[in-house]
Amino acid sequence: MSNAAMLALGFCVVFVMNALGAALVFLFRGNISEKINTLFLGFASGVMTAASVFSLLLPAIEQAQGWGRWNFLPAVVGFLAGGAFLVLLDKLIPHLHYGTNEEEGPRVALARPARLFFAVTIHNIPEGLAVGLAFGAAATEGTQAAFLAALMLAVGIGIQNFPEGAAIALPMKAATGSRWKAFGLGTLSGAVEPLFALVGYVLAAYLAAAQPWLLSFAAGAMVFVVAEDLIPDAKLEGHPHLSAWGVMAGFAVMMALDVAFG
Repeated sequence: MSNAAMLALGFCVVFVMNALGAALVFLFRGNISEKINTLFLGFASGVMTAASVFSLLLPAIEQAQGWGRWNFLPAVVGFLAGGAFLVLLDKLIPHLHYGTNEEEGPRVALARPARLFFAVTIHNIPEGLAVGLAFGAAATEGTQAAFLAALMLAVGIGIQNFPEGAAIALPMKAATGSRWKAFGLGTLSGAVEPLFALVGYVLAAYLAAAQPWLLSFAAGAMVFVVAEDLIPDAKLEGHPHLSAWGVMAGFAVMMALDVAFG
């Protein structure tokens, strides 16, 4: 497979897997069980955490070797900046945490489905950035191995997008009363991923010196989503062991992909 084909496939897979997950709304008459939802959220948390470490933070530290004893600085600063970016989005975009029904952002008149939609869209922004930045770094390096590593990151995020798509579409069905509306909103929420993947690709490919900062920025944003939303929502279901095993399984899958193909 050519580098261009891997790039196109990577951008597509994150969106398609999200849409396939949202399509589960047509297979379930009601909501998925609490145990399955716990596993879904835990698995997504594990994948995102492993992707942040193996595919983003470690490459960022490696790229900053020229900094000598300060080679950790771009990773640390970028990581914290990624978390701050998600805090800013939380303040600017009205949304609803479907696990706690807690409203965040500006107090405006928005229906529950719209707030749920914006909540999952915020989650998808750092995932798209991560994929784009990985491919942008691969384009700078120019090797097929680098493109394959970026593709494996996209595949890992795509895998966790499947349960994440289901986890948002099913509550959407209850909120809208329509399977098709729930599927459409669930799918549309994933459309930001290839869009922000393109943004990340352009930034990394044309600002090579900033790559360590950008990669760690995406890592920090993803870890913030995991810590603030995914893991707490998973444990709310009252099955902490299932949540923990979901995290372990997701982490192991992403780690295996990165070690085997990265």
